[in-house]
Formats: sequence, C-alpha cells, structure tokens
Amino acid sequence: MNELRKDSVESSEMVEQTFKFWFNDNEHIRSPFPAYIHSQLKTEATDLFFNWASGIDPKAKEELNDEIIGEKFEEFIFETATKLIKTEDERITILYPFLPRLGDKLKKEEKLDSEIVDRSILKEGDTSYLKLKLENIETKEKWEEKIELPL
Repeated sequence: MNELRKDSVESSEMVEQTFKFWFNDNEHIRSPFPAYIHSQLKTEATDLFFNWASGIDPKAKEELNDEIIGEKFEEFIFETATKLIKTEDERITILYPFLPRLGDKLKKEEKLDSEIVDRSILKEGDTSYLKLKLENIETKEKWEEKIELPL
C-alpha cells in the first residue's frame, strides 16, 4: 500500500479521478454536486482526507486497502458538500444522489408523463420517504408520490 500523502503521485491521481467521476455525469449516474461548490469542495474535502490520513496509526495503515481509502475519501466529499450547498433540494440530491430530482419525468400508468415540481423528506414513524410533487405535462394535474428512503 502506497503512503497516503497529499504530494504523492498515487494520491493525487486518486483525488483527481474521484472528483472527475463525481463532478461529471457518467452513464446512469448524475453528479449530485452543483457546479458552484466544486472548487471549494475539492479543496476542503481533500484537506480533510489528508488530515485524517496523516493521523492514522502506522499499524492501522497496514490494514487499509484502496477500496477503504476510496470510500473514506468519498465520505469526506459528501459530508463536506452538505455544508456548502444553499438549498434543501441540493441537500436531498447529495444525501440521495440516485433518486429522482426536480425536473425529472416520471410515468405512472394512469398519470401519463409527469414532471417532478417539488420534493421533500417525509418521516412517518421510523420510516423516511422522499415525497414527490408531480405535474402532468399535458393536463397540468398535480399529484404526489412517495418513495421509501434507504436507511
């Protein structure tokens, strides 16, 4: 395992590839991060990650592998991003990057094509949902749908 140092070629490449992946749309994955936070997010998350890495006990470093390191770095990216965004909808996108977003089109049998016009987090007991407000594209009829959120 290579040393986790900010100035190492391997670490720099990992950082660049991770941001390249998350800052761009990739096939079925859309970037959850608004462009206005990219620069600050890159700086702050990278600093947090390397501060964390420099504090790891040498014996514990022996247990780390590339997958664990990559997951930890992504954790710092998402955690930092939630502090930099401006709206509740952006927060929802960062917390649940794979779920439908504002402006997405959905089709439900009797509702034909509808567009998501609003969304929020709804808690019922111990279960959380993504509450979607939709508008039928043709008739302008509004309706709601909820999706259970993963724990």
